[in-house]
Amino acid sequence: MASSSDPAEQPAACCPPAVASVVQHRQACPTCGRQGKAVGVATVRAQLAISLRSVTGEAYRFCATSGCPVVYFSPDGVEQFTTGQLRELVFQKAPGSPAALVCYCFQHSLGVIQDADAHTRAQILADITAGVQAGQCACDLRNPQGTCCLGNVRRVVQGAPLEASSL
Repeated sequence: MASSSDPAEQPAACCPPAVASVVQHRQACPTCGRQGKAVGVATVRAQLAISLRSVTGEAYRFCATSGCPVVYFSPDGVEQFTTGQLRELVFQKAPGSPAALVCYCFQHSLGVIQDADAHTRAQILADITAGVQAGQCACDLRNPQGTCCLGNVRRVVQGAPLEASSL
């Protein structure tokens, strides 16, 4: 798995790497055809609101396409889990929803970040950074994309288009 060169997406010693060994024969979402990002089985299990007996694969991919209902899929495309099967809104799937969390560990929602003034936005970033440095995050489990939320939060704070925060 290649690491991002975007410093905004680099975890600050926050979370362990996602999945080291992933079956590579299908990396595109079987529904929308867009590239999926490797995500750990533990993340999938933590996010599902349905019976965990349906999680039989050893590797999954995260689809960040906002118009696609699939959130997770197995590399062979057999297993697919949709937004309706998860415990909460997925930021990338609900980019216009003020209630969608952008930071899952410290509970910062899209609406709160967007409505905040510049000073408050800086405080939100500082709060998340402090939590990460204190080892208080669990992005690998709490964030549906299985990685640190800080890059997504920074993009929202900077007013970047939400579709750009897809991965």
